[in-house]
Amino acid sequence: MARIIILGAGHAVPDLEHENSHLLIEQGAHGVLVDCASNPITQLKKAGVELDQISDLILTHFHPDHVSGAPLLLMSMWLLGRKKLLRVYGLKTTMQSLHTLMDLYDWRNWPDFFPVEFIDVTDQELSPVIDTPDLKIYSTPVQHLIPTIGLRVEFFPEEKILAYSCDTEPCEQVVRLAKGADILLHEATGASKGHSSALQAVDIFTQAGAKQLYLIHYSARGVELEKMMERVHQKTAFPVSLTHDLMKIDL
Repeated sequence: MARIIILGAGHAVPDLEHENSHLLIEQGAHGVLVDCASNPITQLKKAGVELDQISDLILTHFHPDHVSGAPLLLMSMWLLGRKKLLRVYGLKTTMQSLHTLMDLYDWRNWPDFFPVEFIDVTDQELSPVIDTPDLKIYSTPVQHLIPTIGLRVEFFPEEKILAYSCDTEPCEQVVRLAKGADILLHEATGASKGHSSALQAVDIFTQAGAKQLYLIHYSARGVELEKMMERVHQKTAFPVSLTHDLMKIDL
């Protein structure tokens, strides 16, 4: 069964209820971790996911709230005796920075380390990342502070589409990425350089003709969060949901 697990829904500064944004895509034998915030092991365990279920890791960009957990993830997999291949994807600049980070830990000398394949994705729109009969993932550069990709995920035989904006200002690239998607998962940090507000996310959602909008990477809390969602629901009659940590979305 195709499923999305929101492992973290918060923005760059986590709190006790909102871990940094990262998620898991489940489809058949695929367990695709999108970004690797903080210490993803604990969130995966809370979600009932074993580390050996992770087949692929996609890093959208090299900001700490999206990649800081990568060394811990790789080390934990190694210490738990992983033997099978892990594929890691990202833009060339992201992969170069990840190599530099891992080399600081001298990871190449960790004995009996499992195989890892680092795969550069291109900076073109709808570049293939994963291409299998039951899961196809494409990346598109978006407009953030550093090189960043959003994702389009196609599930088969469900024939469902998920689009994920990642961190971005409102841009036509995300509109095209989310064209006709069943779900658009869009950031809602607030209107600022490299980011979008919840209302701007609604505009992108409307332009893309997607069916349902989920907001992630938000900073509002408490009453402020309630007011944000009130404004969103006043602006559109289409379904808009706020993600939360460990939320599971079946497709």
